[in-house]
Amino acid sequence: MSSTTQHTARLPYHKLSSKAFMGLVSLSETIKKGPLGARLAELVFLRVSQINGCAYCMDMHWTYLVKDGMDPRHLNAVAGWREAPFFGERERAAFRWAEIITATPHSDASDEEYAKLQTVFNEAEISELGFAIGAINAWNLINAGMRAPIPQAG
Repeated sequence: MSSTTQHTARLPYHKLSSKAFMGLVSLSETIKKGPLGARLAELVFLRVSQINGCAYCMDMHWTYLVKDGMDPRHLNAVAGWREAPFFGERERAAFRWAEIITATPHSDASDEEYAKLQTVFNEAEISELGFAIGAINAWNLINAGMRAPIPQAG
C-alpha cells in the first residue's frame, strides 16, 4: 500500500448489498457454532486474514480471541505457528490446511496433505474447515478491496 493510500471505506457495501452481506455474516456465525468451535474457527479466520493482509479482519478476529480469554502472546505467534509452542495438533493441522487452500492455485492440496488432515479431523470437521477458509477468504477480499477501516480503540 502506498503512503498516499487513504484508509477510508470506498463504499457502504454492507448497505448496498445487505442480503449478500447478511448471508456471509450468517455463514460465519454458523461456522463458529459448528463442529470446529468458535475458538478454532476464529484462529483460522485470523491466520487466513494474515495471509491475505486484511488488517480489518486481523484486528476483528484478534480482538474476539483476546476477549474470549486467549493469551495475546499466543495470538501474536499465529503467523509463526510452525515455530511457536502454543498450538496443539488440531490448530496446527487447521493452519496448514488453511494455508494450502488459501494459496490455491499456487499450492497443492495433495492427497498426502489431505490424509494428514484426516488424522486430526473427522469428515464433518474437514467440511466445516473448508467453509471456514472459504468464508474468511471472501471477507478478506471484500474488506480489503473496499478498504474497511479498522475501528478506533475504545
